[in-house]
Amino acid sequence: RLGRLELDAEERNLPNLISLMRLLLVPLTVWLYISEAPAAAFAAFLAAGISDGIDGFLARRFGWRTRLGAYLDPLADKTLVVSVFLTLGFLKVIPAWLVIIVVSRDVLIVGAVVLARLIDQPVRVSPLMLSKVNTAAQLGYIIAVLGLAAAESSLAPVVDYGTIPVALLTVLSGAAYLHAWLRHMAEQPHGETKP
Repeated sequence: RLGRLELDAEERNLPNLISLMRLLLVPLTVWLYISEAPAAAFAAFLAAGISDGIDGFLARRFGWRTRLGAYLDPLADKTLVVSVFLTLGFLKVIPAWLVIIVVSRDVLIVGAVVLARLIDQPVRVSPLMLSKVNTAAQLGYIIAVLGLAAAESSLAPVVDYGTIPVALLTVLSGAAYLHAWLRHMAEQPHGETKP
């Protein structure tokens, strides 16, 4: 019986280990791209993306959700996306203003969550449908840019036609989170009464 309990604990940690692997792929992806190995960077990014689907499936399908995983999975996702956007912007592959929008949205969301916790009004962040669409658009944009770079094709079509939709979805998603956060912060804290 003890052996079964130990195995259950190891199984529950499998999605967390996959998320940790995704975190480790972040510096590798960035280094490969900076080192002018776009095909390898593309492969590393795809592996990270696939690992996101796998750990989410395992956690949902087998009930292997953990408190650590609730923080680790989005941390790995955001670290990957933000790091690649920053790299592509720094190398002038994509417009700097798009990088600023993408990074600012994530920084503002994290800042809002931390502020709510500091003033003892913690907010439970759950992904909105618009945010899921935004994440898919950002990932698709990165995949297209890295894939075209790996194939040594022109990036102009993706940069010309993909930049504005990604920027708009990012702004709309950020605005939706801000609206939800402001509503939450305006609520009367539990246990308090108005003077």
